[in-house]
Amino acid sequence: MPLFLIFLTIYTVTVLGNLGMIVIIKINPKLHTPMYYFLSHLSFVDFCYSTAVTPKLLENLVVEDRTVSFTACIMQFFFACIFVVTETFMLAVMAYDRFVAVCNPLLYVVVMSQKLCSLLVGTSYSWGIVCSLTLTYFLLKLSFRGNSIINNFVCEHAAIVSVSCSDPYISQKIILVSATFNEVSSLMIILTSYVFIFITVMKMPSTGGRHKAFSTCASHLTAITIFHGTILFLYCVPDSKSSWLMVKVASVFYTVVIPMLNPLIYSFRNKDVKETVKKLINIELFCNKM
Repeated sequence: MPLFLIFLTIYTVTVLGNLGMIVIIKINPKLHTPMYYFLSHLSFVDFCYSTAVTPKLLENLVVEDRTVSFTACIMQFFFACIFVVTETFMLAVMAYDRFVAVCNPLLYVVVMSQKLCSLLVGTSYSWGIVCSLTLTYFLLKLSFRGNSIINNFVCEHAAIVSVSCSDPYISQKIILVSATFNEVSSLMIILTSYVFIFITVMKMPSTGGRHKAFSTCASHLTAITIFHGTILFLYCVPDSKSSWLMVKVASVFYTVVIPMLNPLIYSFRNKDVKETVKKLINIELFCNKM
């Protein structure tokens, strides 16, 4: 029951935080910019992959029958994989957006057109679907017999593979290659963007200008560090799977905790978001008094 209450609180904050962020961006005209367009999609992705995992986790904490059908398990993996890969590249897209905003501010509106923003977001979702379909296909090629016990709270790749009756070598190599490619390519975009941002910021004559530029990137860098650090440990470091406890902890972190942290990170450090929240609270209090 204590764990149920903890995870229920986390999931409630996740849902309210991410959906609230989407609503705030929608209703405030000042936030109708490429940066917040990407942030709204990041919130949507966080909400989706937390919802793919956490409700079943909450159910398992309060019921005795913790079985899950093979189909439901594969579907959970499929949808969680889509949104995790999508978030990987959505963070890279946001890094490119910050690069254009800081390094080419006069051309920002022209470069980050609505067409390009939609293309970048659409590509992130599309690649997430392609990766998820590929990994799921190779999971389905494995043989499973009878009832099996998955040593995890979520249908994570390593947990599913561990109960297979056939040789999982190809499936394990596919996810290692896929995760490594996704991490390296997205991190290259992020690191390149921030190298140019750092060089541009250091050339700024005023301290105020530097502080403003760094503050706009701080939230994004925080989210990147937490998310990519966990994914790198879980999927790109072969020895990390030697401890099932560590796999479970990492799984909890990137499927349950990170989706809650992202809206908190962006809202606490963002003046426009905080102002919109204050206005909504004031309007609500005024309506209650009336």
